[in-house]
Amino acid sequence: MTHSRRHSRKRINPLLIAIVMLVVAGGIWAATSLFTKGDNGRLSSPEQSANSKGGGKHLGGKPSESLPSADGSKTSQEDLIDTPTSSELDKTYDVVIAGGRVINPETKLDREGLNVAVQDGQIALVTDQPLKGKRVIDAKGLVVAPGFIDNLSYDPNPIGVWNKIADGVTTNIAMHGGTASPEKWYPYYERNKTPVHFGASFFYTQARNQFKLSRYDTAKPEQTQTLVDQAEKALNNGVLGISFSLEYVPGVNDKEILPLMKLAHKYNVPVYFHARYSAMEGPGTNIDALNELLGYARASGAAVHIDHINSTGGTFSMQQSLKMVSDAIEEGLDITSCIYPYDYWGTYLNSARFDEGWQQRFRISYNDLQIAGTKERLTAETFRKYQKEGKLAVAYAIPKQDVIDSLQAPFVMIGSDAILEPGFNNHPRASGTFARTVGLYVREQQVITISDAIAKMSLLPAQRLEKQAPALQKKGRIAKGMDADIVVFDYDTISDKSTVEKPEIVSAGIAYVLVNGQVALDEKGIHKDIRAGQPIKSEFLRVKSGNAKLDWEGGEVALLEYRGNNYIDLEALKAHGYTVKWDEIKHEATVTGGAAADRVDVPKPKVGELMLERGYQLAWEDGNRTELLSVDERNYVPLSALQEHGWKLTKDGTNYTMTAA
Repeated sequence: MTHSRRHSRKRINPLLIAIVMLVVAGGIWAATSLFTKGDNGRLSSPEQSANSKGGGKHLGGKPSESLPSADGSKTSQEDLIDTPTSSELDKTYDVVIAGGRVINPETKLDREGLNVAVQDGQIALVTDQPLKGKRVIDAKGLVVAPGFIDNLSYDPNPIGVWNKIADGVTTNIAMHGGTASPEKWYPYYERNKTPVHFGASFFYTQARNQFKLSRYDTAKPEQTQTLVDQAEKALNNGVLGISFSLEYVPGVNDKEILPLMKLAHKYNVPVYFHARYSAMEGPGTNIDALNELLGYARASGAAVHIDHINSTGGTFSMQQSLKMVSDAIEEGLDITSCIYPYDYWGTYLNSARFDEGWQQRFRISYNDLQIAGTKERLTAETFRKYQKEGKLAVAYAIPKQDVIDSLQAPFVMIGSDAILEPGFNNHPRASGTFARTVGLYVREQQVITISDAIAKMSLLPAQRLEKQAPALQKKGRIAKGMDADIVVFDYDTISDKSTVEKPEIVSAGIAYVLVNGQVALDEKGIHKDIRAGQPIKSEFLRVKSGNAKLDWEGGEVALLEYRGNNYIDLEALKAHGYTVKWDEIKHEATVTGGAAADRVDVPKPKVGELMLERGYQLAWEDGNRTELLSVDERNYVPLSALQEHGWKLTKDGTNYTMTAA
């Protein structure tokens, strides 16, 4: 749990239009922009035609005209928008967001004067052509971005969800916490019709409590096995990953963690960790905490997400901690992290974080603690009183530079670690995290660009969880076919208003929020009758019996059918003139042609095995790349990729034949 405020100002040359920044989840492009004052968006009359050709005021340096693509060629901003057909132009859409500066962090689109058409909950068009809508939102002078995804949140309670909407959040995922019983958790929030999309992790601490273990006890082997079995059941019931809170339950050790990590790797989901230590005073430092987590990643192969590294795992050691993570990524480990943009953390006074020695560890005194939701600073006497009551206090204990450094790391995204609850004994991050990121760290202190910030608040959280959660593959982007989860904000005025004393105050400068294509916030305020949130769940497909077969130049190979496409074992290529080499660091196969054909015995995939999109790739000689499908320790290539590389595919009944074209 962490936060920060000031940053050194950086002057940005307006001639530098775009900066390429590589990110672990696939890379994001940051188009650098300094913004001038823009007009607030206003609703136009129904059936109004939205002509965006005029563009409006620049919200900073002119958006880039072109960006380098992977092969070194230039991709024009014009190429990143849709060219509508005449029928698409004649259509009247549910909603048209007109004339705004649209930023899509996935395609690097950053252009003013665009229209976004919304139909049936999805984005139908992104274009500079005039469009008609039943409702037309005038977004001239405003930024149009993917709805923010808060993946380090908690249960979407009926109070806090509205503050999330007001902060631009359209998806609230409880990955710092969650549930041990998704078969009950998901239906509960579906029945209660929340306004934001929602999902959860398998919350290990909650599951462990069934054994009535203290926070300092270690589970017995048979208890650990029960928890592994329950976690596997929970994954098959939709949870998005597994979460541990080691600092709060220090009795949990590697004997408990590694079996869950191996399960997470098997199911291709990440493990979220609140690390064991939060300072540089021994026994136990940030460096020890990160070495522990990275060790689990190496031992299991599972992806790891480090919760709020600015308050846990990085405080007072940020540059060293970030380098450790960066080096681990270079090593081939799948590691991400997040921060909340404040220079003070918050937690409950009766937690293990306040065990003996906390003043020395965090370099603070009683007076550096303040009860959230009040003005009260603590003394030794009031500390003991509120500790018995289990109150949440904020601690002014994070160096400002730690927030700056962590925010600039390409593998760090934004996560609030809070949701407003009854009584408002909450850190202000519950209401202001996302607006603060833009208002303070982009506009005022120029620590990162607006494109970086939008990626860290939308695309990167989606990519962290989307491998097994198909719903997230359509979120965090502004493009045709994506879900219409959209935030429209005024760059000049967006800011957090919540404070330690009043954490319930909603953010400013966010003009419109659409969830599933429905307007949940506009100039009239929050519309509490709009409850369009949908469950976000993991999905797992398994090998079935009776798969089709492929006759490839006289040799028979089993096919896998996955989401409508057929796949073949990568090793089968060796029998047809290819050399295949595997890079364990990059998780990438390289194929070259011209080799003598080898006889290869390719085992059939076992019925019931998981079919997973791990992000592994096949690199061809011509520079093209193909996503591989993983089954157990083997990888499969789609037949469509072989067709693109000179092979002719024909179908014979239920089976296929492939020959040289």
